[in-house]
Amino acid sequence: MSQLTGGSSGGETGRAGHAGEPGGPEDAERWRGVERGLLRMRRTLLTAVSVPLAVVLGPVLWLTAGPWWAVLAAAPAAVALWGWRAVARNWASWRYSERDDDLLIERGVVWRGLTVVPYGRMQLVEVTSGPLERHFGLARVQLHTAAATTDAHIPGLAPEEAERLRDRLTELGEARSAGL
Repeated sequence: MSQLTGGSSGGETGRAGHAGEPGGPEDAERWRGVERGLLRMRRTLLTAVSVPLAVVLGPVLWLTAGPWWAVLAAAPAAVALWGWRAVARNWASWRYSERDDDLLIERGVVWRGLTVVPYGRMQLVEVTSGPLERHFGLARVQLHTAAATTDAHIPGLAPEEAERLRDRLTELGEARSAGL
């Protein structure tokens, strides 16, 4: 199985694939990954939930149900260890490619998804950044089209890259929709 490499620079990423499909050799340098800060943010959230849960659950179970039941406090820690790797694999799966007529967004490890958003169908491109995202130096680009089911978004971008992408997509969207 091929592995996607992301970078903290938000630079271009490559992934081996078959000719003629996204990620193929001719497209390798066109795909861009998301910032490593997204991985740090998600791992911080995982740790912030699982560690206090294990620390509180152990003594409570020990005092109320006995020492053998206190072993169940290890379950949040085990889930956190599994989640540590799962979060990394999910982070590595996010990538996007700006093509001549559309934007490709690929994500997912178990349930993989590829979203193709034609520039001429974009109605609104917005950049958002919540308090936690700002703390980690991240922003999210959200794409709105006429389709109600469109959930095209790219999380974990550097704010400068998110603004550049917003401006470019808006410009391309206006140029493509003018011909409709």
